[in-house]
Amino acid sequence: MNAIELKGLIKEYPGFRLGSLDLALPSGSIMGLVGENGAGKSTTIKLIMNAIKRDAGSVSVLGVDNQSRAFSGIKEDIGVVLDEAYYPEVLNSRDVGCVMAKTYRHWEPDTYENYLQRFGLPQDKAFRDYSRGMKMKLAIAVALSHQAKLLILDEATSGLDPMVRDEILDIFNEYTRQEDRSILLSSHIVSDLEKICDYIAFLHKGQLLLCEEKDRLLEEYALVRLSRERLADLPENSVVGVESDPYGVRALVRRDMVPHDLPLEHTNLEDIILFLAKGGTQE
Repeated sequence: MNAIELKGLIKEYPGFRLGSLDLALPSGSIMGLVGENGAGKSTTIKLIMNAIKRDAGSVSVLGVDNQSRAFSGIKEDIGVVLDEAYYPEVLNSRDVGCVMAKTYRHWEPDTYENYLQRFGLPQDKAFRDYSRGMKMKLAIAVALSHQAKLLILDEATSGLDPMVRDEILDIFNEYTRQEDRSILLSSHIVSDLEKICDYIAFLHKGQLLLCEEKDRLLEEYALVRLSRERLADLPENSVVGVESDPYGVRALVRRDMVPHDLPLEHTNLEDIILFLAKGGTQE
């Protein structure tokens, strides 16, 4: 079963159109949703949670249409962390735990307490006095403490220092060791996605440019440095994007379509995303 399945999903606003999106997150996997600000990542997450109404298409979450009556019960199995954490300002982390115990049937107070200690979150400090990083860690602790089968995380590592981000990424990896647990992680920090994601979905100006296995992407594309003359000799569809510099050009190419004697450079996910976003030739 797919944890999330989007088919023909469309949402239109004045001056912006998202979709049509076709996307599937297999159960037990981590998918990174990447794109520039305004690409439609947060809109996609709101559509998945039925926080806004779609204009066309379908959304299935944990096997249930998100506009059906059954979806209300499924929400118990979803942990959501948005790009801003919202709790009453006067509450401390202990108070938040008490509220969540009355909210979720499968709330695990010991798990929650362990995450508070692991993240170094004080029990008596009011939420209004939390830094952005502390707020995100509190929201993550809540999401991980009620036996959720699906985590939907919108910029959940934003505002955290690199060491804490690495720790949280490790926690996400631990979470998906159970085959029925899945994560959709939206982030502009591409290096984070490359570390832990099984699949990458790339949104650009409301369009889904790709949704593929991460390892297959890294195998499919490569970077090359060469002269303009040599570039012109490459097969027409082999070049995805080009950057010019005083010494020639740097191009993203499809490995299996270029000559075997062409020296290839190491490629990472960020290079692929940037070249796909820019496309064409950059002077």
